[in-house]
Amino acid sequence: MSMVNAFDAASGTQLDPEDRDLIARRSKVLGPAYRLFYEQPLHLVRGEGAWVWDKAGNKYLDAYNNVASLGHCHPRVVRAISEQLGILNTHTRYLHDGVVNYAERLLATMPDALGHVMFTCTGSEANDLALRIARSYTRRQGVIVTRLAYHGLTESVSELSPSLGAFVTRGPRVRLIDAPNALTVPPEQQGARLAADLATAIAEMRADGIEPAAFIIDTVFSSDGLYPDPAGFLKPAVDLIRAEGGIFIADEVQPGFARTGDAFWGFQRHGLVPDMVTMGKPMGNGFPVSGTAMQPHLVQEFGEKARYFNTFGGNPVAAAAGMAVLDVIEDEGLQENSRTIGAFMKTGLQGIADGRSDIGDVRGAGLFLAVECVTDKATNAPDAALAAKVVNHLRQNGVLISATGPGANILKIRPPLILGQSEAERFVDAMQAAFDAA
Repeated sequence: MSMVNAFDAASGTQLDPEDRDLIARRSKVLGPAYRLFYEQPLHLVRGEGAWVWDKAGNKYLDAYNNVASLGHCHPRVVRAISEQLGILNTHTRYLHDGVVNYAERLLATMPDALGHVMFTCTGSEANDLALRIARSYTRRQGVIVTRLAYHGLTESVSELSPSLGAFVTRGPRVRLIDAPNALTVPPEQQGARLAADLATAIAEMRADGIEPAAFIIDTVFSSDGLYPDPAGFLKPAVDLIRAEGGIFIADEVQPGFARTGDAFWGFQRHGLVPDMVTMGKPMGNGFPVSGTAMQPHLVQEFGEKARYFNTFGGNPVAAAAGMAVLDVIEDEGLQENSRTIGAFMKTGLQGIADGRSDIGDVRGAGLFLAVECVTDKATNAPDAALAAKVVNHLRQNGVLISATGPGANILKIRPPLILGQSEAERFVDAMQAAFDAA
């Protein structure tokens, strides 16, 4: 998973001499753990709305980067950050209206049972904090995640992120279960299958003397290959983990903040009220903001005995960025835009798939879409080579996406929520051309 769509310096790709030198300098000072996208890496210098520009002035439609979920450099977010940075930026051990106003506004988008929110800087930190609180509250250690999940990079949550690769070890207190699979499991069986797999994982965990503390999932299973449907299928598994004494943590870093179109949060599509919700990337539209919302009883003892402090979590500039994001989503009708433009794109992608034997499935919710590349529909065997060809053809022709899934064959499409009709049409046309060329 971590190597999907990665640049290979040994591939012999023709590079601009200046970029080749920059890649060498980058490798020397940043080390070997970093990756670059695409067969021919992009050297970006500017972004605006749904578009980015490289150093040569070439323009690319960004249909992948959900960090700038409102589009690159949204003027209202930039203005809010700049104005607050020019007044005051400090931590939460001083009183400040901004963080309280933002917390109230953010919690108002969630079910009433989620009464507290604690702020961090990254999704990794948010999930790390959620894990600490869950284990403290339940007095248990076990956590169940899906087989290609990604929940962060800290030591604690990297073991909950099998998508990082086999080198990152998972101890006995973590169990993996299969994510939903639209190609092999009928829609009406998805909920029962997920719950049955969860029950098996809990039984295996208990056989090793470990009790389940939490079931944490990205509610659209984006790293596993994007499986948002059918709406409601998560409920049997959530009911089960609670019946077994654990809690349900909804990781909303990817599906949250109106991306799915028909709901503000991914868990709402399933009619669920999580015990905890973790958030990240889109919260500040590029400014580092993240957080963990929770039902208050979970953190009562933790807060009294452990306290909590994060130097930059919830600072006034972060709160200003977060508030501006919520304002823009509401004022510009971006949830509805995500629903309608996403539906148009999904229909266009299904039109491309019709009559082709190398597209096994088109799925998605709002402006989060996936196209599964297969060798043939008769077997649905993954075709990573086709996915790579499509991704790099798009890149060469001014459109940016990536790929995901256990077979590296699922195109991952995640444009900004401000995407317009003409840009969506441009995307669908580019996808048609890329499949035709491949």
